[in-house]
Amino acid sequence: MDITAMIALVIALALFFDFTNGFHDTANAMATPIATGAIKPRPAVALAAVLNLVGAFLSTEVAKTISSGIIREGSPGVHITPEIIFAGLIGAIVWNMFTWLRGLPSSSSHALFGGLIGAAIVGIGVSSVNFPSIVSKVIIPAVAAPIIAGLSAWICTRIAYLVTARRDPGSGEKLHQGRGGFRIGQIFTSSLVALSHGTNDAQKTMGVITLVLIAAGAQTPGSSPQWWVILACATAIGLGTYAGGWRIIRTVGTGLTEVRPAQGFSSESSTAAAILASSHLGFALSTTQVTSGSVIGSGLGRRGTSIRWGTAGRIAVGWILTLPAAAVVGGLAALVIGVGPVGVIIIAVVGVASIVWMFAISRRQRVGHNDVVEVEEAGEAVSFPPRKRTQKGGAR
Repeated sequence: MDITAMIALVIALALFFDFTNGFHDTANAMATPIATGAIKPRPAVALAAVLNLVGAFLSTEVAKTISSGIIREGSPGVHITPEIIFAGLIGAIVWNMFTWLRGLPSSSSHALFGGLIGAAIVGIGVSSVNFPSIVSKVIIPAVAAPIIAGLSAWICTRIAYLVTARRDPGSGEKLHQGRGGFRIGQIFTSSLVALSHGTNDAQKTMGVITLVLIAAGAQTPGSSPQWWVILACATAIGLGTYAGGWRIIRTVGTGLTEVRPAQGFSSESSTAAAILASSHLGFALSTTQVTSGSVIGSGLGRRGTSIRWGTAGRIAVGWILTLPAAAVVGGLAALVIGVGPVGVIIIAVVGVASIVWMFAISRRQRVGHNDVVEVEEAGEAVSFPPRKRTQKGGAR
């Protein structure tokens, strides 16, 4: 296949992946404020879309990790081809669509890494993968970030309920008090999450497009994304976010725990801090894992709440399977593509057919913004049971 046509095909596929990343990860920013009633579903995704677009222009450190840290490219490394990148993107997109269909908040980032790694190993060899970089930039953040964010959300939630607690001056008992003011704060913290998501996740597609341009000799190894790549990726993830991933929003917003405004505020603050720090350091973080960890941490931090560990277990299984599953699909695609241009056509047809098939199934079990149920009386705090008092000297 002509190299120019192949590059155009890969860029188009990369932007489609960016689009799926947007609607797959909308829940990261807007699931909890929607669940608490801080903001309505449609305005929430519109706000997230704009901030994802803006965030994509703030940094390119993660893009450099993708374009030069995961797969070795250029002399003296291994020369990766646009065909291999095409196969990796197929693996990432197919897994993204499958998990979206199941309402499972898996990692779009790890799907991308897995697809590229599997395709590179099959198409080139094990030496094409920069394993030390994967461990330091992907694996360690994947394990540490959700734990750190969850612990931070737990602490923030405990503090939020402690400092806002009121007591009856006469009895000293805690009162049942609304904390609806946190809803206003949630608008700002969820906006910060959306901005940080654009900063981290849009860069991954920038890195892929930069990688294919380097592979084709149109850009020097180790260079930053070009301005048109940044603009295209920012637009794609913004449009995807506006499309709204309602299935996953429902899972994160109400499937893990019953979210109150103080929890949502704490969860979103912790998520944004973790993502922004990782973006600054060039860590290709899974924003989905960070968000889920924060939501669980905030649930554990509120007295009287419960975590739906069955849902949390499903999400954890999805985390574990994402990278290897996408790697298998990417590897199989690279194997077929290895036969030549006919293989590229076969994989393109099979990939499109798979996406259309999953989309058709989703229409039979449609989930829209009206199905994202707000938590009843979300502005109310937990009611603490009264303690028994010993009366001395009679009532006052």
